[in-house]
Amino acid sequence: MKKRPNVLFLLTDDQRYGTVRALGNNEIKTPNIDRLVHMGTSFVNAHIPGGTASAVCMPSRAMINSGKTLFHLEECGRNIPKDQVTMGQCFLQNGYHAMESGKWHNGVESFARSFDAGENIFFGGMWDHWNVPVNDYDEQGKYEKEIPFTPNFSAASDVVRVRAQRINAGYHSTDLFSDSAVKYIQEYNSDAPFFMYIAYLAPHDPRTMPEEFRHMYKAEDISLPENFSTMPTVNFGWAAGRDETVEAYPRDPMKVKQHIADYYAMISHIDYNIGKILTALEEKGELENTIIVLAGDNGLAIGQHGLMGKQNIYEHSVCVPLIMAGPGISKDKVDERYVYLLDVYPTLCELCGLEIPATVDGKSFAKMFTDDRYVSREALYLAFHSRMRGVIENGYKLIEYRTKELKLTQLFNLKADPWETENLFGVQGYEAVTAHLRERMFALRDEWDDEKMEFGAHFWQQYRRYEEAALPNLGGPKGSNMKNQVSDWGTDKK
Repeated sequence: MKKRPNVLFLLTDDQRYGTVRALGNNEIKTPNIDRLVHMGTSFVNAHIPGGTASAVCMPSRAMINSGKTLFHLEECGRNIPKDQVTMGQCFLQNGYHAMESGKWHNGVESFARSFDAGENIFFGGMWDHWNVPVNDYDEQGKYEKEIPFTPNFSAASDVVRVRAQRINAGYHSTDLFSDSAVKYIQEYNSDAPFFMYIAYLAPHDPRTMPEEFRHMYKAEDISLPENFSTMPTVNFGWAAGRDETVEAYPRDPMKVKQHIADYYAMISHIDYNIGKILTALEEKGELENTIIVLAGDNGLAIGQHGLMGKQNIYEHSVCVPLIMAGPGISKDKVDERYVYLLDVYPTLCELCGLEIPATVDGKSFAKMFTDDRYVSREALYLAFHSRMRGVIENGYKLIEYRTKELKLTQLFNLKADPWETENLFGVQGYEAVTAHLRERMFALRDEWDDEKMEFGAHFWQQYRRYEEAALPNLGGPKGSNMKNQVSDWGTDKK
């Protein structure tokens, strides 16, 4: 009987779509990711739903590993409850061995039930890439050892304690986690298939990398994105957020180019390490029987729309790389159909012949590999915190902002304007598109239980308040002809 396929899940941190050479970016060098593109299928409309925390990666990774939708997470994804079957847990329960190395941002208990092996496990969010506090796998699942640490020793003597057994000083996180993956493959001696989850900290800042990669790109050779702006095109009250303050206002074009150059260098460093992992699989004779997933947990602006972070629902922040290769997956194919990262879990189950756990909200898109007409999701629902909601359907995207200071609607034609620079809301001829997308957004709001959660309830309260003030005769959220009280899009409303 043929062994079920292995699974290798490679997850990067803050890697936005459009950062792969084989998929159209001629300024970046990604030969090993390019190889995966040709080996499999690239989903160029893969999205996350957004985030309910400033650390968008935390809910994103919780959705990936639980298959739950954004408003069904516990503490914004800080934990994955025991009654939810995690992706690793599902594979373990079906005869796989499961190994992890890298970032686990969703609680110690959920990690412990998801894996039976691991090395260099990091329980946290971002960190200095050269000094990551890590743990080795503990059969008891306790992970109780702590190391004292002074985060800002030049300014204060405050000491915090981090959950770790050791710090591998001077060992870059990308190399550290990749080498653990290579070691696991080389030493694997079971007849059972394996599930590997390698979760990088890069290309998240601080943007540091080994010297040979640091000098790979020059700022003067980098193109600014078409939607670059020196100031935020919309101020929705997040200007002082951590990610936004990594560069001063107004954004200096050359400094942004340097940010992008360093960002590309970190991605090329990841690419180099992916090459090492692919080589290990080949030498072990397991490459042909391994499903490989490469995904980014969320995107990042780095100058687009005048922003630096991912705390928004523009495409640069919610559209992410997703490449899948291996048994049962079409080769050298670019797929434009909509999928979420949270759909990868049930898709892997179907590809590997596993029953999808009842706790999973995601929808398998495995049929898309054999049926070019099959659509798993006709529309995508988007949200960030209590500040904005959006929807994508048929190439159009609607974004609604509702805060105490700002009431704004944006409508984009993503096929004609992928950089989201021309707001079509209020333009003659687009009234029906706006009305339809609003109706779709309300339906998805209810389907996702958005309004039942704190952030959702606050957003929709603001939405109704503005709508009733503008058009009191409509009496509810379905007044799709509502006009903006703030109509001069692109100005600072703080």
